[in-house]
Amino acid sequence: MHSNSKQLWRDVQVFDGQALLDEAMTVRVDDGRVVGMWPSRAFTEADAQGAVEAGQGGVMTPGLVDCHTHLVYAGDRAGEFEQRLEGVSYAEIAKAGGGILSTVRATREASEEALLAASLPRLDALLADGVTTVEIKSGYGLTLSDELKMLRVARRLGELRPVRVTATLLGAHALPPEYAGRADDYVSLVCDEMIPAAAGEGLADAVDVFCEGIGFSPAQCERIYQAAQAHGLAIKAHAEQLSNLGGSALAARYGALSADHIEYLDEAGVRAMAEAGTVAVLLPGAFHVLRETQLPPIDLLRQYQVPMAVASDANPGTSPICMPSLMANLACTLFRLTPREALAGMTAHAARALGLPELGRIAVGAAADLCLWDIQHPAELAYAVQSGRLRQRIFNGVITHAL
Repeated sequence: MHSNSKQLWRDVQVFDGQALLDEAMTVRVDDGRVVGMWPSRAFTEADAQGAVEAGQGGVMTPGLVDCHTHLVYAGDRAGEFEQRLEGVSYAEIAKAGGGILSTVRATREASEEALLAASLPRLDALLADGVTTVEIKSGYGLTLSDELKMLRVARRLGELRPVRVTATLLGAHALPPEYAGRADDYVSLVCDEMIPAAAGEGLADAVDVFCEGIGFSPAQCERIYQAAQAHGLAIKAHAEQLSNLGGSALAARYGALSADHIEYLDEAGVRAMAEAGTVAVLLPGAFHVLRETQLPPIDLLRQYQVPMAVASDANPGTSPICMPSLMANLACTLFRLTPREALAGMTAHAARALGLPELGRIAVGAAADLCLWDIQHPAELAYAVQSGRLRQRIFNGVITHAL
C-alpha cells in the first residue's frame, strides 16, 4: 500500500458515479476524502499546496461496489456444470444430492478458517478488478451456527483486506433437508433464532430472502421482513427470478433497499419499487450462466426512474464469476443497458442498494474510494472484457493497487 495524507491526480477524465464530467479534472484527496475537484485548465499551483503527485491522465471512477455476492462457501460445482452440459438435468443432479445442497453440505463441514481461506482468493479477484465495497450473503449454512459462521467469515474478510464489507443474513435461501415438508418451522428458526443472534452479535447489516416457488412464499418472506424490522436490520430480496410472485412489491412495501434478479418483474412491481425508492439489482452473470431468455423490464425501470444496480452475484452454482467489469459488458450486451447506465449501476446505484448512498460517487466531501483506469473513455470498461486496465485502486485515500 502507498499512503500519503494529501494527494493530487491531474488531468483525469472523471466519471462521478452518474456521468462523465465535461472536461479533464484535477482531483485532490486529503486524509481519505475528496477535498477538491477543478477543471484542469482552472487549477492553480496554490491548490496543490502540500500534496504529492499521485497520478495523471486516464479515467477516474468511484471504486466499484459489488452489491450482491455469495463469496463465502466451501467446495465447488464444476462437476455439475459439466454434467449439465452432458445432458443431465438439474432435477436429476439435485435428486442425487447436488445443487445448492451440495454447497450447503460442504460449507457445514468446513471450519471457519477453511471458509476464510477458500473465500480470500475470490475477494482478491474482486479487488483486483476495482471493487472497494462488497456485500457478502450467508445462505449456505441453513443452521443457526453455520449461518453465523459464514457471517463471521464475511466480517473477517473486511478486516483482512482493504475493502468495505456489508454482511447480509440469507437464512431463507433454501429449505434444508432436515426441514423437508416443514418450511414454516424453518422460517420460525430464521425469525426467532437466526435474526436475533445475527443482529445481537453485530454480524449482519441486512436480511435477504429467496421469494420463489422453489424458495419461500410471499407470506413466509413477510414474516422474515417483520422480524428483520423488529431487530433494526435492512431488507433485501431475491425476487422475480423464475416467476412473478409479487416478491419485489412486497419487499418495497417493507422499505427494502433492493430487489434483485427481477427478470419476471411486472409494471405493478416496478411502480411499487419506484414509490419506495427500492433499487433494482440486475445480475447478468446468473442470466448468462443459466442461459435465461426472460429479460428484466429495463424500459419500465427507466420509465419509472427506478435506479438500476449491476452486481456479480458471485456464487458457486449460477454465477461463478469474480470479475465485476465483465458484468458491465454483460449488462450492456444481454440487458441492453448503456455503458453509462452499467457503470452507474456498479457505483452510485450499487451503493444505494446497500444503504450507503455516500459511497459510489466522486464529489467534494466524499470518501476517497477511487479507481484510476488505463483507458480513454469510461465506455471502454463495458466494451472490452480485459484485465490489466486498473492502474490504481484507492481505498479510503490509500493506494492499495498500482501498476
